[in-house]
Amino acid sequence: MAELLHLDPATFEQAFDKTPFGFSHELHKLELFSFESLRGLAQRIARKDPDWFVARSAVRPEQRFYSVDQRYLKPHEALEQLETGTHRILLKRVETHDSAFRDLLDQLFDQVIALRGGLRGARIVRRESAIFISSGEAITPFHYDPEINFFAQIEGEKEYHVYAPSAVQEPELENFFVHGQVDIAQVPLAGRDPAHEQVFKLKAGLGHHQPQNSPHWVKTGASRSISYSMVWETDESRATGRARACNYYLRRLGLQPSPPGKASGRDAAKAGAMQVLTPMRKAAVSLKRSLFRSRNA
Repeated sequence: MAELLHLDPATFEQAFDKTPFGFSHELHKLELFSFESLRGLAQRIARKDPDWFVARSAVRPEQRFYSVDQRYLKPHEALEQLETGTHRILLKRVETHDSAFRDLLDQLFDQVIALRGGLRGARIVRRESAIFISSGEAITPFHYDPEINFFAQIEGEKEYHVYAPSAVQEPELENFFVHGQVDIAQVPLAGRDPAHEQVFKLKAGLGHHQPQNSPHWVKTGASRSISYSMVWETDESRATGRARACNYYLRRLGLQPSPPGKASGRDAAKAGAMQVLTPMRKAAVSLKRSLFRSRNA
């Protein structure tokens, strides 16, 4: 089977999950990504609330991510209004709605993991693909995602400003991972070291690798943009997140905890502690909310 991603082995070995790097691909040639095909996919996904997101463009990159209007249209409705507004449409977990996207995800993932030399003992805990469809001149605000990402431009142009994970300070990461969520994490754009920034000017057939926790903001070109993303997390990356959550509490006690990666035994102990503490914390929050509702019923 022909490879759909053109990845340089030397660059991959040096930069994978450390530094963003560009690549070319063949995905834009697949019928799966035709607008008619995506229209049908959007109609199917509209029936499953968690699997889609529609938002207006941000005014500027540093705007709060969820401060714009959201979910004011269904995804297939927003598709029909791309030329009359500035809409951003996210179709999530597309592989669960179309077996052809499941096959594509399998093929791409197998190619990347083979180039890495296998999973090396890690276990995949989440693996998904998504499609982004945006109006021209739409801005996605500055944020980072707790996942490894291979991002491919299918149609139109997109200017993608991405920083290496080292641009995010440990306390900023801890503030996110303490909540035990898989969601958008926003940090301030002001003050980021420009030496860590790369700008990928994407068009059909080009893409880039985005390491976990790489902050970024995006602006589409003058016309409609379609992009595809393949992301995943491993048990190792989840454990690193739990170690950071533990460091959050240690820092609040006035300590200066070592970042993950300095001592594997210590990291494992921190991750194990949070595996017990996080469910207890969530249960306590849930109980508090339940009692509050009962009091005000």
